[in-house]
Amino acid sequence: MISEEFEYNYATPSVSEETSDKKKFLLSHCTEVEDDKKIQCFFYGNIKDSFVASKCLSVLAKIVRSHFSLAPSQSAGLRDPIVSVGSNQLRFEAFSSCNSVYSRIDLSDTGIDGEFLASGCTNVDFNDTTVRALNMVNRSEKLILGVGQKDIKISTEHVATTEKKVSLPNRWIKGLSNVQLYLSQMEFVSRLNQVQALQLFKDLPKTPVKNDYFINQQQPGRFQLSPVPKGKSICIGGIHRLRVVETLLPFIKELSLYRDNEDQGFALILHFGNIQMLLAFSASVYRGFSGEGKNLENMVSYVPDEWIIGINHQCKTNEMFNSTLLAIENDINPIAMENLQASLSSIGLLGYDLIAQQHFYRRLPFKLQRLKSLNPRYQNAQKLIEKDEVKIISKDEYKIEAEVKGSGDIMHKVLITNESSRCTCTWYTNHQNKRGLCKHILAVKMKFEPKE
Repeated sequence: MISEEFEYNYATPSVSEETSDKKKFLLSHCTEVEDDKKIQCFFYGNIKDSFVASKCLSVLAKIVRSHFSLAPSQSAGLRDPIVSVGSNQLRFEAFSSCNSVYSRIDLSDTGIDGEFLASGCTNVDFNDTTVRALNMVNRSEKLILGVGQKDIKISTEHVATTEKKVSLPNRWIKGLSNVQLYLSQMEFVSRLNQVQALQLFKDLPKTPVKNDYFINQQQPGRFQLSPVPKGKSICIGGIHRLRVVETLLPFIKELSLYRDNEDQGFALILHFGNIQMLLAFSASVYRGFSGEGKNLENMVSYVPDEWIIGINHQCKTNEMFNSTLLAIENDINPIAMENLQASLSSIGLLGYDLIAQQHFYRRLPFKLQRLKSLNPRYQNAQKLIEKDEVKIISKDEYKIEAEVKGSGDIMHKVLITNESSRCTCTWYTNHQNKRGLCKHILAVKMKFEPKE
């Protein structure tokens, strides 16, 4: 099992170059996927909405260096975003250091004038020098962006070519497999124009607040922040996290709000025309997306690695993932395709587009073994089965009753029906199944899942 943290290994740092009318950013990239390592440059070209794009990327940099559960005087490490290149689109994705905020910038084909030299997904070096240069792009300047470097000499004339290594916590990678499951289950609430969005955000508390806040709808299109819920409201834990997007509000055309039915998080999308920026927030600053376990049930079904590798060769990065069409074109049983989609989703190879209400494919820059080894609850459930610590009391077509060994000599009772799953353990008592299945329920389900 791969358990060590992923280490970035950039041969050269990202650099920026400036002329009288444009700024050029050459983002050094790094991936663990052997085929993609050989790619010198994924994309090179002009981003049409240069000012807005640079502002969004600056906010993304601010998010990745934010740890919202720390005091302002404490610092958080800078983590580099992932960029998906393909289908004439660019998607930048990143988490806050505390893993409680996920952000993605989508640059559509109508806002890009450049060469898509290769399709793939890679980490890019977001160093301090690059971030400072992004903050200085003005409205009259062009923004030339390179994901990789077409000419290594260009990027190294004025910068020492020292190798940069950065360690990426596994929880950051795990978050990619959980957050899109939350997004796929969120419901649209409303779309606000710029004035309505500015009115909503003017009531943000100036300092961190421990208690939950709520976005209450007073009338169609009119919302207000309040410490008290009213009607079908949106629950916000750690409301001070919203301040990260304040500087972008004067430039938006609209803002969309989405809520989770069980109040386990919410999302918003900033619409700029050719650019969209999505932010998803966990239920509180102390709950990172990496620990939610939302993907655990999808990992129960056995899917051969060969299937995943086959899909990887067939699907293009950023391409919408239509499981029905894929099943028909490849003569795959619908149930098998459903299991395959669930498996791809559970290890982060599918993202979710809230606007299109559809999954998209991405080839994460990490080895398949790493992606499949990062959930301790899943690993613990496997150990329970291997040690024969799952005892079935009764089983029929409607329900399964079992006893599963817990800590010490404690035996937990598990009841699984077609409608629900329950356990007597502390995890289930505290969370039910809102944060994923406990290891005992997971072990019982895995015990009866066909392995081939």
